[in-house]
Amino acid sequence: MSDPQPVRRVLAVIPARGGSKGVPAKNLAPVGGVPLVVRAVRECLATRLVTDVVVSTDDQAIAAAARQAGAEVVLRPAAIAGDTATSEAAVRHAMDAHEALHGAAVDVVLLVQCTSPFLVREDIDGVAGAVVEGGADTAVTVAPFHGFVWREGADAGEEPGGHGVNHDKTYRPRRQDRPQDFLETGAAYAMDAAGFRTHGHRFFGRTELVRTDPARVLEIDDPHDLARARALAPLFDGARPGALPTAADIDAVVLDFDGTQTDDRVLIDSDGREFVSVHRGDGLGIAALRKAGLPLLVLSTEVNPVVAARARKLRVPVLHGVDRKDLALKQWCEEQGIAPERVLYVGNDVNDLPCFDLVGWPIAVAGAHDVVRGAARAVTTVHGGSGAIREIAGWLLGPSLDTLTK
Repeated sequence: MSDPQPVRRVLAVIPARGGSKGVPAKNLAPVGGVPLVVRAVRECLATRLVTDVVVSTDDQAIAAAARQAGAEVVLRPAAIAGDTATSEAAVRHAMDAHEALHGAAVDVVLLVQCTSPFLVREDIDGVAGAVVEGGADTAVTVAPFHGFVWREGADAGEEPGGHGVNHDKTYRPRRQDRPQDFLETGAAYAMDAAGFRTHGHRFFGRTELVRTDPARVLEIDDPHDLARARALAPLFDGARPGALPTAADIDAVVLDFDGTQTDDRVLIDSDGREFVSVHRGDGLGIAALRKAGLPLLVLSTEVNPVVAARARKLRVPVLHGVDRKDLALKQWCEEQGIAPERVLYVGNDVNDLPCFDLVGWPIAVAGAHDVVRGAARAVTTVHGGSGAIREIAGWLLGPSLDTLTK
């Protein structure tokens, strides 16, 4: 019987500086309700081949988020934390620190960029496997690319103006008649660790191209990229395992009122009295959550007797007429002894975003503002005022919901 092959140490390094000119605090920006650095850590930890995950940072808030997500943290010195610092320098420093701490050499090192929010574990395993199992020296995630690339300014012998980079501008072949080009996604790279130390850069020897889903290719460099990522998150994250919360994930449910428990319309009679429409199914769902022992709160900026009356009927405490919902929510959590990361908050409009940043489970109702849906960790399939809260109760309670509503 042959001896078993030794397990190779595969280290994933996630660089995450605190400074960012394009998007301030970019690496902590939530997409789908989860900070970018945490998204990357979770995908690395869920892989088959990665044995260790390190976040390299100069920022204590990023370090705290990374540790809570399960990563090892290496604090990066200022010399390699500025705008001109290279990713390779961060990887070398993190690899040195990790090996010194554990007293064991790394066989394969990965560079994983948390600014690619839709990188998935299969892609990370793809580049790692190309080196660990496929014999490549380096590997990179790529996506098929069929565009014509242009550049302004003339090269030697070129006429002034734009000219083709990957094509002759005088000839426009059909896509099927052109060679297949690939776009480097910037998401994940793998290198033989010894070769990386020798060459000092991420591409040497035989480089394997690992194809990824072009739809998921997005790098966040400016606020427009972040807005697109948040808009796409419900589409992509909804298909991932564990996208919806269960009762084991949370300790409290906090509900906005207008637009989440109503359809956001207000009827006003001739005396100025306001009327709203609510859904009986939401009342059943809230009753079931209350019977299950989950603390509940209705939180609203409106000073409206309708809000208080509905909360009384549901037997749920209410805070309304508050200017800063996030501060009120934070104080309520402290009074209840509940960690904000264990709170599910349901909202629909931009004034809910500060609360989204505070809690662990920000949830948007269908029909919510685009930015709110993009910042949510999950989105209901039905609109506010049409049973969205009952749908959320179903996520949390599962089959027991039906018995708790009787």
